[in-house]
Amino acid sequence: MRRVFPYPLLTLALTLMWLLLQQSVGLGHILLGFVVAWSASQAMARLQPHKPVIRRPGKVLQLVALVTVDVVRSNIAVARIILAGDRRETTAGFIKMPLELKDPAGLAVLSCIITATPGSAWLEYSPAESSVLIHVLDLIDEAEWVATVKLRYEALLLEIFQ
Repeated sequence: MRRVFPYPLLTLALTLMWLLLQQSVGLGHILLGFVVAWSASQAMARLQPHKPVIRRPGKVLQLVALVTVDVVRSNIAVARIILAGDRRETTAGFIKMPLELKDPAGLAVLSCIITATPGSAWLEYSPAESSVLIHVLDLIDEAEWVATVKLRYEALLLEIFQ
């Protein structure tokens, strides 16, 4: 049996996003936003994505706080690099990092974290090797980068998703 609201949180979130973007809470905007959100929810149900199971919800807040602080710090560091221009020598590089994380939702979150953090980009994931290729703007110590990602993000994501 097909559910009327296969993803109720998605429907609610998209409706709220619609209202925020329209900057209006009129009845017409609410109804149109709901119809768009419901249609998107139905489309998602047809794609039949893997539904993630969050095992430790309290760790999600810890991860969000950690990522927020890291993004701010990284923004400041990248701004310094850009503003310093030629006076500061930077060494961009690539890191191939092994991962223990196997859950598709956890990998998606990790890719978003790495890509959203200024100065780094998730380039390629190899399921066969269970490794990820990351580009870093200012690569000083590869081992430090691997340890940072594994201890700060991957460890929390393992607790949340596996």
